[in-house]
Amino acid sequence: MPGEGLLLFGFAPPLPESPYREVGAVFAHAAPCPRPADPAAYPGDWRGRPQVLRAYDGRGRIHEATRVHDGRDPEAALAALLALPGVARVHSRNVAWGCWMFAVTRG
Repeated sequence: MPGEGLLLFGFAPPLPESPYREVGAVFAHAAPCPRPADPAAYPGDWRGRPQVLRAYDGRGRIHEATRVHDGRDPEAALAALLALPGVARVHSRNVAWGCWMFAVTRG
């Protein structure tokens, strides 16, 4: 929301030790905010938003399945990536800046 206070800090997205494990800038609400009603559901604010779906293998290395997604039917796009052999997790990242948004892991 406009005027809302934010915190900026460094964060390492969840990955095993690997050359691709980085620390990057993350913004978070400065004041407590409600948790999602269902933390296992796709974030509603991201629905329809283009993003990079960066796939990783179990060693934390980028998998060749990584792709840009147009934001339509994100559950199907994530399920298709996670169904590929060798894909252990997928990170949603901002298209322009590459900032990490959230992670989805194989169930």
